[in-house]
Amino acid sequence: MTLSPVFRSESALALLREEGIWQRLEPAILAQVRAVHRIHGDLRELVDPRFLDEAPDLPTPASVQDPESLPFLQEYFFLVLFRSLFDSLGVEEDRLDLYTELDFCIKGTITAADNLFDDQAKSLLPLRISAGSRFLSILQLMCFERLIRRVLDRRVHQGGATAEDRDAVLRGLLDRMAGIGELEGSEEGGVVEIPTPEEMVERVHRVRGGALFTLAFVAPLRLEKGRTRELLSRAEPAVSRLGTAFQIVDDLTDFEFDLTRRSHNLLVAQIHHRGSDAEREVLKGLLEGEVPETGLVEDVFRSSARSVLERAYEEARGSFRTLEGLGFWFPPTLADHVVHAIVGLDGTARMEELVTARS
Repeated sequence: MTLSPVFRSESALALLREEGIWQRLEPAILAQVRAVHRIHGDLRELVDPRFLDEAPDLPTPASVQDPESLPFLQEYFFLVLFRSLFDSLGVEEDRLDLYTELDFCIKGTITAADNLFDDQAKSLLPLRISAGSRFLSILQLMCFERLIRRVLDRRVHQGGATAEDRDAVLRGLLDRMAGIGELEGSEEGGVVEIPTPEEMVERVHRVRGGALFTLAFVAPLRLEKGRTRELLSRAEPAVSRLGTAFQIVDDLTDFEFDLTRRSHNLLVAQIHHRGSDAEREVLKGLLEGEVPETGLVEDVFRSSARSVLERAYEEARGSFRTLEGLGFWFPPTLADHVVHAIVGLDGTARMEELVTARS
């Protein structure tokens, strides 16, 4: 799973506007735009021009709320949210910029690695490769490794961090990414065991989703001091819960894909251990190789899918309540709406159907 584009449905976008979320996020959106521009500029000093394409069109600060800026917000929503959270917890502007740049590089690294696992070719860098999606992902990984180091070196050069700080952050990021990758690698040949839903959330989702989101905390927890560091330490597990909710929703929308590659999926676990006899009978056929019919999750597996969705609600509600207690402005009352919205384009119809069934 990656920090994929979210808030794709019209109802989700209406929520952002009507509740004033878009407006509250505007400073963080502008900062994220600037960070992406800076990293793209760094890239041009690291790579031969023959490997580079024209820089993609990014919104300018003057147009961030214009319609053409919407894809940027959808792509980087969680990074924008992290910046706004860090700001609420007292992180100063110059270090906010550092963390914003690092988070973009982290997202790019995870995206490139996920490409290799899922045979995709998503890119966050303006690289020009005529053929070979795998090589594009490998080149992205190499570039982002250099870019992360460059961002941290710049901070050391400016006197805002020591070489020891830089090395500790690099080590922390590598260790956590390796832990996430280890889980992904364990599924390369498919999985046979189906843990209980509770076991799967703890062993899989808190790694694949929760640990992914907390990569954003590696640098701040090293560089921040005093009260701000204390607040960040308390916010980290709450953000992990939000990442866990994101992964749970991802399992609902990726049900068929996960069945095909036989990877862990919470809906499969819910049906296997808690589903009705009819649900378990259909799942048995799918695990034996039957092709899933369209609308299976929304129809045959609706009861189990809604139970899985309720787990996502619980994680998101707990996350936002904790963050509110720490001073973050985002309303916990919108937690369920966020869960509905954190799906990619292909998952929007499924989520709307499940939410309708719930009401």
